[in-house]
Amino acid sequence: MASTNRFDAVVIGSGVSGGFAAKELTEKGLRVLMLDRGRMVEHGEGYTYDGKPAYEVPARNIMPKPLIESNYFIAKHGYVAPSNQAFYNDDKANPYAYGEGSPFYWIRPAAVGGKSLIWGRWSFRWAPEDFDANKRDGIDGEWPIGYDDVAPWYSYVEKYIGVSGSRENLPYLPDSEFQPPMPMNVAETWLKGRLESKFPGRKLINTRLSNMTEDKPDQNRTKCQYRNQCSNGCSFGAYFSTQAVTLPAARATGKLTLKSDAVVTNLEYDKARKRVTGVRYVDANTGQAEVVSADLVFLCASAIASTQILMNSRDARTGRSHFDSHGTLGAYVMDHIFRVGVGGDIPGMEEFIEYGRRPGGVYVPRFRNIGGDEGVGFRRGYGYQGSARREVSEPVGFGASMKHGMRRYGPWKFGMGAFGECLPYADNRVSLHANKVDRFGVPLMRFDVRFRDNELKMMADARTQGEAMLREAGLTNVHSWESEHVPGDAIHEMGGARMGRDPRKSVLNGWSQAHDASNLYVTDGAQMASIACVNPSLTFMALTARAADHAVKALRA
Repeated sequence: MASTNRFDAVVIGSGVSGGFAAKELTEKGLRVLMLDRGRMVEHGEGYTYDGKPAYEVPARNIMPKPLIESNYFIAKHGYVAPSNQAFYNDDKANPYAYGEGSPFYWIRPAAVGGKSLIWGRWSFRWAPEDFDANKRDGIDGEWPIGYDDVAPWYSYVEKYIGVSGSRENLPYLPDSEFQPPMPMNVAETWLKGRLESKFPGRKLINTRLSNMTEDKPDQNRTKCQYRNQCSNGCSFGAYFSTQAVTLPAARATGKLTLKSDAVVTNLEYDKARKRVTGVRYVDANTGQAEVVSADLVFLCASAIASTQILMNSRDARTGRSHFDSHGTLGAYVMDHIFRVGVGGDIPGMEEFIEYGRRPGGVYVPRFRNIGGDEGVGFRRGYGYQGSARREVSEPVGFGASMKHGMRRYGPWKFGMGAFGECLPYADNRVSLHANKVDRFGVPLMRFDVRFRDNELKMMADARTQGEAMLREAGLTNVHSWESEHVPGDAIHEMGGARMGRDPRKSVLNGWSQAHDASNLYVTDGAQMASIACVNPSLTFMALTARAADHAVKALRA
């Protein structure tokens, strides 16, 4: 086993958090090694199906039915298509203990850039009351930071990555540093006016997306082209990804070394000094293991993967993780609950169609339990993500009549789905499997994570309220649906190594810094003490930039 000490910092993972960590640390003068277990994907040239129509993609970009029926997990649950399958983990080669414990959909990327290549790009700030929620509700796990601690870092990140949206001055959904929003279509504008008049206090607003509406020539990025093929990779760099934004910035410093196909197994630790002394990784192609040392380690492998690495960093005598002195590691795992939707037909306006394929839509921000308990029977709240559209008629018959028929559009339809907050529960845990390991010798992850009564009541309310809003707004054929709620399905998993004020009840402090290792920072979803009801990636990036600033100042001091 080789050993090196050529770097000031090691960044583990290359998604939204890892990419930002590498950018910030290199721009502050540190020599950085970035390790990612996925294959290398270069910006532009690595996007095999960027801009390709369906007929130029295998199977017309539909996952083959035999593959789905073969119990290939990622085909069933991974939002994957042939055009982006190379960005996702191969669950046959890299499994987890699915089916043991409770159901959990661990949907993983397998490329440098991580989830930044495949994310939905909805970008929201947390509200002040989101950081206060655990304390206010008397739930164990008070946040050690508040909105004011993160606000300047939200601004810093938003200006850099480009976030489009509309200023609304909503205290429960703070505005960002926006580029102009992607305009609503005519049907959404109609719905906005009617919904807001019928339900005072509720809003229907523009999507807040990391898809740019203005160019960033200093970053060699061009505004969105309205192709709605973001999940295939965007050679224009119109949405935030590590490939398009933070990786070029880190490389420009000349201080970044990137190793793909590098599977980190554990962190080596000096108990007397309470410091990480090395990062052990295995080359996925050769099987060779190496330990690399650095003064700083930023663990950004994603919530579950980072927790797995921390758990596998164990004392040889006791078998206990070096970073779990009080039994909190692996607990309080959360994900957003969803799979409730409502829809209906919007009357009229059939002389209009929408030009282009806008990648976003509209958002109905949280309106439950705002400013105190409304007595609705559950804690916290939910929001809706949706859009209005007209569909082309299905082909009927053949020849000229079929072609002319397909030129006709159906009525305007609107649909939206609810995303709700999951409370932090101590017994929502992940753990290392007792006797199953992967091909690199790392114990498989086992999940015991469930949604509870509070979350299910929340989704029942979201379904009822959604139907009521659409009916009152004047839609016809209003209907709703609900499917099984499985944690992990929203791909917003958080917790496992949460931050907190009390070292006996948390793994990290308010700087995302490990209580048991002053040179270790965990800045992905693992650090979260609660999850709000909005998409989390913008908060991950802000906390990462904040932690990098703190780490470098502490290192130089």
